[in-house]
Amino acid sequence: MIAFRHFALRRGSRLLLSDIDLVIQSGWRLGVVGRNGCGKSSLFAALQGQLEADAGELDMPAKLRLASVAQETPSLPDPAIDYVMGGDVELATALRDELDAQARGDTEAMALAHHRIEELHGYDARARAGRLLHGLGFSPDTHERAVSEFSGGWRVRLNLARALMAPSDLLLLDEPTNHLDLDAVLWLEEWLRRYQGTLLVISHDREFLDGVITHTMHLNEGRAKLYTGNYSAFERQRSEQLRLQQIAHEREQTERAHLQSFIDRFKAKASKAKQAQSRMKRLEKMAGTEAVRAERPFRFQFAVPDRLPDSMLQMEDVEAGYPSFLPLPSGERGGVRGESGDEPTSERASNIDGRERGPSPQPSPQRGEGANVVLRDVRFRLEAGERVGLLGPNGAGKSTLVKTLVGELAALNGERKTHKDLKIGYFAQHTVESLREGASPFDHLQDKAPGVGAQVLRDFLGGWNFAGDRAFESVDGFSGGERARLALALIAWDKPNLLLLDEPTNHLDLDMREALADALADFDGALVLVSHDRHLLGMVCDSFWRVADHKVESFDGDLDDYARWLRARGNAPKKTEAEAKQPVESAADRRRAAAAQRESEKASRQRVKKIETRVAAIDEELTKLEQKLADPQTYNGSTAELMKLGQRQAELRKEKETLEAEWLELYELLEA
Repeated sequence: MIAFRHFALRRGSRLLLSDIDLVIQSGWRLGVVGRNGCGKSSLFAALQGQLEADAGELDMPAKLRLASVAQETPSLPDPAIDYVMGGDVELATALRDELDAQARGDTEAMALAHHRIEELHGYDARARAGRLLHGLGFSPDTHERAVSEFSGGWRVRLNLARALMAPSDLLLLDEPTNHLDLDAVLWLEEWLRRYQGTLLVISHDREFLDGVITHTMHLNEGRAKLYTGNYSAFERQRSEQLRLQQIAHEREQTERAHLQSFIDRFKAKASKAKQAQSRMKRLEKMAGTEAVRAERPFRFQFAVPDRLPDSMLQMEDVEAGYPSFLPLPSGERGGVRGESGDEPTSERASNIDGRERGPSPQPSPQRGEGANVVLRDVRFRLEAGERVGLLGPNGAGKSTLVKTLVGELAALNGERKTHKDLKIGYFAQHTVESLREGASPFDHLQDKAPGVGAQVLRDFLGGWNFAGDRAFESVDGFSGGERARLALALIAWDKPNLLLLDEPTNHLDLDMREALADALADFDGALVLVSHDRHLLGMVCDSFWRVADHKVESFDGDLDDYARWLRARGNAPKKTEAEAKQPVESAADRRRAAAAQRESEKASRQRVKKIETRVAAIDEELTKLEQKLADPQTYNGSTAELMKLGQRQAELRKEKETLEAEWLELYELLEA
């Protein structure tokens, strides 16, 4: 149990959190949400002992084992799998003790070390580390590779694997899905659902939060509030609370007006002075509920394209990749090529994602010996209004495909055809990084439109939340999210009819992601999107293409189908040498497993019946509540009674949703 007692936290002169008084129970999987700058990361720093409370107390168990993802990865010569195993500090110490004792020939110390390693389940640690690496996208042939050989994005994954390897009672994860592809995000979701300790996670990926967390902590205006349920449940509960708060505020304002009217009319009359005095005291004692303020800071949109040709872009029998004089781009997120970390650094790294990559790219005889072919036989056509999401693991060629669609990379073979009226808006990682240092949003837009009046430029920037003096501030002080918003604004200025967006959400918070989803949903042109944010993909894409195994193929289904497809194809690591030595399951073991499965199915069917009975009862009670809330007389009663009705309605809806989710999960298991 972790308890905050009137806890307050500052960063410099700014009060981030104030009078936090709540308890986090053991075993919760808690999502910490709130706008950028509200204090989420600072709260994590306090839990790790890196920041002291400015007031109040933070109570944590004395022997709590805490794990978190390191921000830096040293350039070590150690093999990746050994680096990950090092996350279990006690085991690493025991293994060193064993080696030291062996070197000294000290048999007693060796026996003690062996015993300690067995206690820590150390002899299967290598297999466990291998499974973590595979799940996060590392193929078996990269496990023995030196840490120093991996690029920045892949080192982040190594640190995540190291944190998951560490035995822990409390696991802190700050934006763990950054640098992961969708396949790895889905794997991490499954892993965290099985985690036995207490989890605190910061994420701007609402689908990831919905799939993992059991509780939500909302940080807002210096305060923290706990909600039961995942992120969607939190949104519904908060929306209901804000609605009830607004009703209470409006009723109170009406009552205040009546009281003030009576006071104004009768305070001068001697016969009514006593009543007026009484109403003045009552008015003074009224607590004053705050009016609800709009939560979304802004909205933006992409302008209607000037022209919208029917057939926009076509690729026929295209080989996509890099000419012999250009190396395959680094997995590092930066530079001119390979901005999404999509392609490996060399032929040796070509299978770094570990997911059915097939043989290494072969030279292309058509365009010169040694050309690095990433995708072959690409047939891809974009019509007006098409909205395509690209799926597949990092390293498979999604960014290469997008760059070939843009024309940044020439096709090594085959033909790329475009309509004469095609106008592409292209967002890649380097789009954010290439903003001119020292220049303002106004400077950047003026560079694109030198002959346009200043007021027109300012009005446009204001629509993207760069209003007033913000339009003239240097981008040097902008956050990653503000830079991404400016990059999108500069793209929107050109009124493109085709948007090619490669991971546009990496720097964006939840509010900005929602605004982007709304803007893309309203966009009249065509769209190709690469993103690990399933909510964004699901909101704006109508069809999906899978990029893997050097191929680009249409995927018949939605994102839920894709997740099921990944599970069905066995997204588990190949057996390591240690696992291969484990004894084969016997027939008796299989019979016991089958019997246990039958018992489990029986219990599941009984639970399904109980859920159906309870949901029917909830529906009946909700119908009565809704009838009561629809009655105008209800609103003539006390505010407290009205709020109780609303709270009961919210509780029943939440319980029903939880039960329905459980019912669906059980039903799918029984039908499988």
